[in-house]
Amino acid sequence: MASATNSSLSLMLLVAAAMASVASAQLSATFYDTSCPNALSTIKSVITAAVNSEARMGASLLRLHFHDCFVQASFTQPIGCDASVLLSGQEQNAGPNVGSLRGFSVIDNAKARVEAICNQTVSCADILAVAARDSVVALGGPSWTVLLGRRDSTTASEALANTDLPAPSSSLAELIGNFSRKGLDATDMVALSGAHTIGQAQCQNFRDRIYNETNIDSAFATQRQANCPRPTGSGDSNLAALDTTTPNAFDNAYYSNLLSNKGLLHSDQVLFNGGSADNTVRNFASNAAAFSSAFTTAMVKMGNISPLTGTQGQIRLSCSKVNS
Repeated sequence: MASATNSSLSLMLLVAAAMASVASAQLSATFYDTSCPNALSTIKSVITAAVNSEARMGASLLRLHFHDCFVQASFTQPIGCDASVLLSGQEQNAGPNVGSLRGFSVIDNAKARVEAICNQTVSCADILAVAARDSVVALGGPSWTVLLGRRDSTTASEALANTDLPAPSSSLAELIGNFSRKGLDATDMVALSGAHTIGQAQCQNFRDRIYNETNIDSAFATQRQANCPRPTGSGDSNLAALDTTTPNAFDNAYYSNLLSNKGLLHSDQVLFNGGSADNTVRNFASNAAAFSSAFTTAMVKMGNISPLTGTQGQIRLSCSKVNS
């Protein structure tokens, strides 16, 4: 029975890999060179201005892209970066997203600016993928070539957002499994977790760690407790920087924090806790170039997870709703 199950799983992974390969082959870095040559520069100007105005917005836009790519729009459509997260309601109401996803107005602004020069040409999914890259660059991080040509979904799923997105309480095994199901390996997972070098988390997502876990620097825990009361329901939405060393700079300090047991979320510190990811964390902590290379590689892989292409889906006129 186990052999049959393993064979079925192997077949599913092969099919998923084949789908990703075919879809990514239809994406191109030059997709809009003729149809909308100023699309990327227009998006970049909007994103750079937004991040310069509020550094946290860079992390918010990166997270928005991640949450888009990790959720399957429906069982009849491919898994991938399809702007389903931008549709009002649905995925936005899921537990991992409600009250914490932000940046929608920035994407809407970028879409409006692009629509003004190229009507119904550039998808919201592509705008979000480019915005994630431009956000990282605006905060001093590495750049990468974003392949383009994604189309927008016509559906979204709150239920799948609740099951597909990694939880802040995830174990290392759960994280590895979650990313593996998307075609991302353990190194990709550790590298993408490095996005927590920027941004903030809500008290309700790290309360248990700072009060009940032992693999945490005591001074760090005390510092975090000052703005995160122990009683559930008290200060749940209070924010703390995921990286207290350089909270607004995209660098490798996140991994150095893990070496010192200063990971804010349980799902952060499990990356360095005597497990299989320890050596990767050590490498990224000591070698910024290695982290940058692994992160950009993983971002390209994640951005190419079986997107809608060709005549699938649509090019939305407004990112928050399907075309009428």
